[in-house]
Amino acid sequence: MKRSKILPAILSLPLALATGFASAQSTAAPAKTERSCHLPGVVESLRCITVDVPLEHAKPQSGTLKLHVTVAPAYRQGTRGDPLFVLAGGPGQAGSDVLPLLKLAFDRVRATRDIVFIDQRGTGRSGKLDCESKPEHDRMTDDELMAELRACIAANKQPLAAYTTANAAHDLEQVRRALGYRQVNVWGGSYGTRLGQAYARAYPDSVRSLVLDGVAAPDQVIPAGGRDGQAALDGLFAACAKDAACNKAFPDLRAEFDALAARVDAGNVRLSLPNPRTAEQTEFTMSSQRFLGTVHNILYSPADARRLPFLIHSASRGRWQPFVARQNLAGDFGNDASMSMLLHFAVVCAEDVPRFTPELMKSDAAVIAKPLAEMIPKLCQDIKVPAVPYVAPSRIEAPALLLSGALDPVTPPHRAETAARSMARAQHVVVANAGHGVSQLGCAPRLLRAFLDQPQAKLDAACMAEIPAPTFQLGNAGPQP
Repeated sequence: MKRSKILPAILSLPLALATGFASAQSTAAPAKTERSCHLPGVVESLRCITVDVPLEHAKPQSGTLKLHVTVAPAYRQGTRGDPLFVLAGGPGQAGSDVLPLLKLAFDRVRATRDIVFIDQRGTGRSGKLDCESKPEHDRMTDDELMAELRACIAANKQPLAAYTTANAAHDLEQVRRALGYRQVNVWGGSYGTRLGQAYARAYPDSVRSLVLDGVAAPDQVIPAGGRDGQAALDGLFAACAKDAACNKAFPDLRAEFDALAARVDAGNVRLSLPNPRTAEQTEFTMSSQRFLGTVHNILYSPADARRLPFLIHSASRGRWQPFVARQNLAGDFGNDASMSMLLHFAVVCAEDVPRFTPELMKSDAAVIAKPLAEMIPKLCQDIKVPAVPYVAPSRIEAPALLLSGALDPVTPPHRAETAARSMARAQHVVVANAGHGVSQLGCAPRLLRAFLDQPQAKLDAACMAEIPAPTFQLGNAGPQP
């Protein structure tokens, strides 16, 4: 998932939420406008729909905002009336940001169902709440980046308290009604799994089934992700030690990482490298936010993670160019699909930071998450949104398919297991060689179609075990063949 360049340490993590009320609905369908459109990531023409939703669902007179919805119509018309609603992650990622999943994951499902990508309020084309990314952010210090972000927060004029998960869940019901669907299936990825669970709880009669990929547990608190991130990093080090070629190339990998993290934390890594955009020589200090944030981000994908031993070893010998090149991918200015930073903080500061107690901070302490854990509570003092009380999760009756990657650094399988305890009919598939995101891998697209056709039936997911582990990168030429 993309991240804004202004704050390299912020990751696209799933967040806990509080379930909300089911607001009273009028008999008339919400107002909408529709047009044919072409969007990045998809060659064909799609339907772009704008739905008017209340700014505050509990206060009908609070005003409205316009929600963007992208519909890819089913290949076969008139076969199924229950579409697949797609909810992206973050919070801060828009449904229109993940349109490539239409071919990668949902092509088989689309044979008989509409695929509906929803830009959550405050993301993408639904009034994106973001901070400007500038080329000069590459060479700014952490304090300068923090000042930039605080200036962005101060300049914001939108009522951030209205941008909660509960309000976003009510928006989904407005979309369903505006588009005329009786029931919908919901696919959520990462934070989208939390939004999907909130919708199923608030409107149980509207949800036919759930597919949750990278499942966030109801009690999960961000930025309390230290243990999960550290477990993924430790697992990578252990895998390298067991691989003869990797162990031979990098026999002291863990010690090299620990030494690098300590040097970076002490401010002793001053670099002078060509700017990747201008080729001008640029001097900057590698900070813990940049270093550990990049390491954590790399762990999301197993193929990317298998490059990490080479990047760490090279940096430990003073050759930082490969690591910095990978870091710069998170700030590619050629792609507009970046996280909505203000929406991210609006949700986190209201729903998670109030539960990030000193006891939890202590029990979850880990080097890899330290910058994030220290920074987010400070920024929440500027966001100034009221706390959303945590409510114990009610039971979800809709059939649910939970997908987990065993190597996931943010939503590993134990998170899905916790979420399943409050679900009446949940199937959990764990993929040994997958990370954060399973639906596009191997036979998963076929399994999604099979589950949605018969959500009550037991799914045979043995084919997911055929996904191989990526090879390690040992040198400049890239991963081993």
